[in-house]
Amino acid sequence: MHSTDIAHAPTPEPAQGDRRRWFALAIVMTAAFMDLVDVTIVNIAVPSIQRDEGATFSQIQWITAGYALAFAAGLVTGGRLGDIHGRKRVFLVGIGGFTAASALCGLAVNPEMLVASRILQGAMAALMVPQVLSIVHATFPAHERGKVFGLFGAIVGLGAVSGPLLGALLTEWNLFGLEWRPIFLINLPVGVAALVLGSRFITESKAPRALKLDLPGVALVTLALLMLLYPLTRGRELGWPVWGHVSMAGALVVFAALVAYERAKGARDGSPLIELSLFRVKSFAAGIAVQTVFGVGLGVFFLVWTLYMQIGLGWSALRAGLTGVPFSVAVSVAAGVSVQQLVPRFGRKVLQAGALVMAAGVLIYLVEADHYGLGITSWQMALPLAVMGVGMGLVVAPLTDAVLSEVPREHAGSASGLINTVQQMGNALGLGLVSVVFFGVIDEELAPAEVGPAFVDGFTHALGWVAAVLGAIFLLMFALPKRPAQHVEGAAGAAGAAETPAAGEEGAGAGALTGSL
Repeated sequence: MHSTDIAHAPTPEPAQGDRRRWFALAIVMTAAFMDLVDVTIVNIAVPSIQRDEGATFSQIQWITAGYALAFAAGLVTGGRLGDIHGRKRVFLVGIGGFTAASALCGLAVNPEMLVASRILQGAMAALMVPQVLSIVHATFPAHERGKVFGLFGAIVGLGAVSGPLLGALLTEWNLFGLEWRPIFLINLPVGVAALVLGSRFITESKAPRALKLDLPGVALVTLALLMLLYPLTRGRELGWPVWGHVSMAGALVVFAALVAYERAKGARDGSPLIELSLFRVKSFAAGIAVQTVFGVGLGVFFLVWTLYMQIGLGWSALRAGLTGVPFSVAVSVAAGVSVQQLVPRFGRKVLQAGALVMAAGVLIYLVEADHYGLGITSWQMALPLAVMGVGMGLVVAPLTDAVLSEVPREHAGSASGLINTVQQMGNALGLGLVSVVFFGVIDEELAPAEVGPAFVDGFTHALGWVAAVLGAIFLLMFALPKRPAQHVEGAAGAAGAAETPAAGEEGAGAGALTGSL
């Protein structure tokens, strides 16, 4: 059978007796775990990178934002490439490229090379991560997928807890005198193993009806975000030049051009990057807004938080990593309770309560940071971090299902891809805004004795912004359905159940935790 025949043939129901599917599951879960941990591991090491490499603050913003931007811009196209050329093939290209980019990050000789390597790493993650759920969907029969998605939830919880700790330990141990570099180099043996085993155990699959690529759409999205983010991150250092304001205003024009182009492409061949008809569904449009704004808030908080602890308070990476454990544990526990027990009974109110609880945790943190100043301890941070974690867990796990619940089934794949994309875009935007809400209140020339108090002030100022963002999210959630559907069949079920955790992340993304934690 030729490849074109395969592309248009219906995907058969997976065989239940094939043991190889569990090996395939372990391999794709390892890839999802690598992506999630890679984001969290970098956040904790950023101050060490800044100190050792002499990176500017805008460069350390781009070490994180560059990854999120490339990931966001390529997510939908990555999924579509898998549908057209084969999910196994694209997955292997993605994990091979991700491993190579990790090596380049670990061997970077200056901050510029590290930023470029991180952008490449994000682009490769955009090829790798979307295939994970597609491969699961093609490999497991319908009645086994619930168990599989439960395992995904466990992997996310493990990644949320282990990422910061692993980053802290690898940075503290200074293996072979390599300082922070092992946080990237650790991906090499894992990636090579996944590449070898994946080529053997993953079964190839393609979409029954392969859509066309929309590369001009990707180019317009990327251009608009760059026109917005670059002036935001560099503006403070350059004294907010006129060209920066022109560029940010021009980003709105490019976004408008994107909408016009996507409308025309949808009418022409039915395969736009963004399915604009989805925005006529009120709950989906509101959910996209929630995901974007939530990404902004998390992007601001996590970068500012690690800079505050390690540069402002002078804590080690290990102490900072251990301080975050109550937050990670609370997210994991609350996420499980939210999906299994609370949302089926109380619906949208759980998500709104989560936004308010998280905002309360932020405000408690703000008061404590202001009150204790440089004398604050990890134990004093435990309460606000646990409260924040509970709030985030209540929101992040059920949010995708709530957003997808009124989306037509035939558009479930496009919708779930768009949800993850906008959250990563929001995350990148939040990282860009750090230069305004945090560095904007810190003097550029500080004596050593002034650094700590200045960073404490910057942290409390940023927390005020994060609390305001969470208040906006609470209001936006009134447009979500009161009772999200218990499950969405077919592709939507797969996407809704797993894409929130798997890819933000920090993707957590690609879902909510990837690129977030």
